[in-house]
Amino acid sequence: MTFVSEKINTLPPYLFSEFQKRKKELEEKGIDVIDLGIGAPDLPTPDFVIDRLVEEARKPHNHRYSTYSGVQEFKLAVADFYKNHYDVDLDPNTEILALIGSKEGIANVVQAVINPGDSVLVPNPGYPVYRTAVHLAGGKCVDLPLDASNGYEPLFNEVAQKDTDAAKLMFLNYPSNPTAATVDFNVFLKAVSFSRNNDLIAVNDAAYDLVTFNNYTAPSIMQVPGAKNHAVEFGSLSKSFNMTGWRIGYLVGNETIIKALTTLKSNIDTCQFLPIQLAAATALTSDLAVVRANNKVYQERMEKLHKALNEMGLEADKPKGTIFIWAKVPTGHTSASFAGQLLENAGVIVTPGSAFGTAGEGYIRVTLSVTSDRLDEVILRMENMMRALG
Repeated sequence: MTFVSEKINTLPPYLFSEFQKRKKELEEKGIDVIDLGIGAPDLPTPDFVIDRLVEEARKPHNHRYSTYSGVQEFKLAVADFYKNHYDVDLDPNTEILALIGSKEGIANVVQAVINPGDSVLVPNPGYPVYRTAVHLAGGKCVDLPLDASNGYEPLFNEVAQKDTDAAKLMFLNYPSNPTAATVDFNVFLKAVSFSRNNDLIAVNDAAYDLVTFNNYTAPSIMQVPGAKNHAVEFGSLSKSFNMTGWRIGYLVGNETIIKALTTLKSNIDTCQFLPIQLAAATALTSDLAVVRANNKVYQERMEKLHKALNEMGLEADKPKGTIFIWAKVPTGHTSASFAGQLLENAGVIVTPGSAFGTAGEGYIRVTLSVTSDRLDEVILRMENMMRALG
């Protein structure tokens, strides 16, 4: 008799946990490993956010359960952020839901919407959690092709009609993990039109919406007229405010989806710790100066690493957002083989593009989450390895 479900037995290990295991093994051997694999900001959480957390944590009444959908101050802060940043009006009572990080919300929204056997359109390459969420819900993943030659824009017309007919959800992710692709408003206009014409819900994962460079501003799918009828959007404070471990995010948009996910989550969790929600509200209603300062740091790192990678022959487009660079591996290597050589011969962890879907083969994803001095060391090690490879 087996005590583990089939869906778990057939679920591959989470890629990034495997990398961390190998990193620990090498470090125990005395090897200095530089981790550019996982997308975790190394910059500090702003002091004013921490101060609010400490202040609220000292109040006994904040140690009770939160309301299931989130404390009102946090939801009002999300609404305020969308109005000020995107000129989008949201009803905090029906169109906003607090999450224990957007990753949790992504996994649960699939459970809340699809039935076993339903299809979900998933970008290829794309964040692996989309596919695992569909697997756990008993659904079927259908590739949403992306146009690599045109900034990884979705190729909606290349999805077979039988697949769109069977689909209830479609995931988008801009600014994108792993490709660092950014899009203009017109792409979201097409996405909402496609969703409306095929009676499905578009889900934009906007975890990197505020991490942008060179005067680029990422649009929101909620800016499209009528988007609330066929779209929702995930947001997170993890990357923009360096709050990954705090686990706080939100979902906005379609009232029916918000209600369904609230119902599911009320049977699974009791929302996030109240002081964390209140501290997050302070972050979202700030002047975002700390976000702009963070972006300046990331842009300096990006410019340095982007230049070096291209000079080494690892061709990469210059990102306008995210904390990633998406680079081609040298001829004669697969994504996994090149990432493996970097780890074993240079002590540098990167993520093979194949981890993000079949269309990611031939690329590596490199994060910008170490200091400029450590990036200099990365570049030196990679240059030495590339010379050794000939």
